[in-house]
Amino acid sequence: MRSVVMLAAAALALCTPCAAQDRPAWSFAIHGGAGVIERADLSPEQDAAYRAALNRALRAGGEVLEAGGSALDAVEAAIRIMEDDPLFNAGRGAVFTAAGRNELDAAVMDGTTRNAGAVAGLTRTRHPIAAARAVMEDSPHVMLIGEGAETFAAAQGLEQVDPAFFFTESRWRALERTLRERGEPIPERPSGVPPSGATAAVAQPPLDERKFGTVGAVALDREGRLAAGTSTGGMTAKRWGRVGDVPVIGAGTYASNADGCAVSATGSGEYFIRATVARDICHRTARGLPVQAAAEAEIADVGSIGGDGGVIVMGADGSVAFAMNTSGMYRGAMTAGSAPRVAIYADEE
Repeated sequence: MRSVVMLAAAALALCTPCAAQDRPAWSFAIHGGAGVIERADLSPEQDAAYRAALNRALRAGGEVLEAGGSALDAVEAAIRIMEDDPLFNAGRGAVFTAAGRNELDAAVMDGTTRNAGAVAGLTRTRHPIAAARAVMEDSPHVMLIGEGAETFAAAQGLEQVDPAFFFTESRWRALERTLRERGEPIPERPSGVPPSGATAAVAQPPLDERKFGTVGAVALDREGRLAAGTSTGGMTAKRWGRVGDVPVIGAGTYASNADGCAVSATGSGEYFIRATVARDICHRTARGLPVQAAAEAEIADVGSIGGDGGVIVMGADGSVAFAMNTSGMYRGAMTAGSAPRVAIYADEE
């Protein structure tokens, strides 16, 4: 079994669990992907850039919650920030398929009603998380994919962009390297993108990045409502319309006030689907486990079948848990009255 590396919520100055009188007015947590993230992998500039990006996303969600906004609004606000940041594999900065396309997936869930929405295979919608929420709120369905999802998103007035908008040089070079290693043909460089090297001055992830590209958020608002959302560009050089765990409700994303739990996952999607990770964590909290123990137990189960990754979990009392069986996960948390706290490496206190 893979070793499980856990970060207790207390390390981010949050209560685990919170006594009723200590429950914060609101609580919020995010992640930007888990994987092989070692200190030697990131330059000081990249380390600082990731921490700044996590802080921006945390503050965006925190501002919504502080103003009395809903958990859903906070989740969407933070994920939009990360979808627009080329450091993260979601939205702008998404990895490429073997055919040289960016195909984007997202999901969102309301813990109060257990309504959910998901999209997969988007190529033109700037904010997939907004499309997932529109599916939840403005359609009778839970998941839409491909051309139909794109048509629906456009009909809802969501911003559409040229596919070149999502391009980043480091992701393209990662595709080229992966395809060379496989002995497969490299597609033509997409039309409308900058010439090679022109984006070098823009903050980019490391070329040899070995992490599972997903961003996510979980929230508890002033009304006690839980919500979760997740967004991803998937796997580098994926083929055949592959879809991972992110838009699969109960695998990569889940929220339920009845169970006292909201979850966003990041990892090897096939294993997270097989283990129904997000729903299982909420089953555990419903049976009385604290969120940290529930998260750790589930990640151990995923590891036992060969899966790698991590989760963020929000409890109904505002407790936050992080668990991973990888060497790092971009992550952060904050509560009412506290400053954002962010971390990258598994051993950070």
